Amino acid sequence: MKTLSELNGRGKYVIIKVLGDHKLVRRLAEMGMIAGKSITIITPASGPTGLTIFFQGQRLAISDDIAERIVVRNMSDEETADLHSLSDLAISDSGIVTKMTGGKELRKRLMDMGLTKGTMIKVNNVAPLGDPVEIIVRGYKLSLRKADAINVLVEKVGEG
Repeated sequence: MKTLSELNGRGKYVIIKVLGDHKLVRRLAEMGMIAGKSITIITPASGPTGLTIFFQGQRLAISDDIAERIVVRNMSDEETADLHSLSDLAISDSGIVTKMTGGKELRKRLMDMGLTKGTMIKVNNVAPLGDPVEIIVRGYKLSLRKADAINVLVEKVGEG
């Protein structure tokens, strides 16, 4: 994982964390720059001029100061990602769905529910005995049996 200012090439990245004081983090969150969102670098940083990114359908110029505070991971770096089972996440932990295991029918059913690669999820609640797990995915709450949640591998992002 690197900050946007450390990158020297074009490519597609996922925001892992936004650093800085509360006001800056909140302002960037208002723009939609939160953990789990994707960014495409159009023009890499070259000196103090900053860089140009494509984010949520528009081009944005980012200063070096802001770029130093946005930690990202290359979307093609799945192999180096620290993967966790969805069932192992604690309440309020967030992650990006990276991989699904299990049988073909189970994977299809999970994808039909919105759990596709690159989707941001957040653990909302866990039943007292640990089964089921309630997550927030694509703006709605979804409950999964622990046996199914074990098959969803995620990369933890943001602050849990």
